[in-house]
Amino acid sequence: MKVSEVMTRDVRLVRPGDTIQDAARIMAELDAGVVPVEDNDRLVGMLTDRDIAVRAIAQGQGPEAKVGDIMTSEVRYCFDDQDTDEVCKNLADQQIRRIPVVNRDKRLVGILSLGDLATVAEKASAGAALAGISRQGGHHSQSSGLH
Repeated sequence: MKVSEVMTRDVRLVRPGDTIQDAARIMAELDAGVVPVEDNDRLVGMLTDRDIAVRAIAQGQGPEAKVGDIMTSEVRYCFDDQDTDEVCKNLADQQIRRIPVVNRDKRLVGILSLGDLATVAEKASAGAALAGISRQGGHHSQSSGLH
């Protein structure tokens, strides 16, 4: 099955000049912890609730801080014509739950979540992705070896 068959197409976006308060409001409306950042019709970053908490609030920045100052600019993505089994494996390997979907012109066309995959992919694939994502020691792990 192709990513385009299961991805969410209606993606809410923020821009680098938007405030983190505006971005947080969108996340709350969507009940999501991540929102893509676009500039001039290009995907330039991802903003997570963790970016807001750790990169902004923990460093004393307020709600007027700009998305572009705290977003994650290294964006991992998949293509809309990729096979879902391949993407499941990549999600597990990279320990991420959501990934932007671009076409071959690298234009954002959707977002794919582990939930999207779990509802349609083979249970074994989604389960393997979840197991890989949930393994200890990732970037955001509290048990990454420091005691």
